[in-house]
Amino acid sequence: MRALEEAGTIEARRAIDYFVHRIRRELGAMVAILSGLDALVFSGGIGENAWRVRERVCQDFGWLGLELDESHNRAGETVISSQRSRVRVFIIRTNEELMIASHAAEKAKEAIAAAAAA
Repeated sequence: MRALEEAGTIEARRAIDYFVHRIRRELGAMVAILSGLDALVFSGGIGENAWRVRERVCQDFGWLGLELDESHNRAGETVISSQRSRVRVFIIRTNEELMIASHAAEKAKEAIAAAAAA
């Protein structure tokens, strides 16, 4: 995403537009299925680091009661919704590599234990 934002080409802009469109489409579908929304969480590399994407995803969801705090969003704070927002919006930091390594280590322990028992 960073490379697309820095590229500044029409193709890069279209790719970001499409990415945001797909997130908004899925979010709208989930809101309809759930009959509302209590909270929205951004995580992972893009969710944690791309404040412009978060801003665009959340724009025009005011009808749902979602309102971002612009300065909190740009600063990447944990809570980025405004105090007036009926929907809480969060950035939850993740460490995907650590989780993968942790799960792999657990599976390795299980395999070693199973081999030792056999």
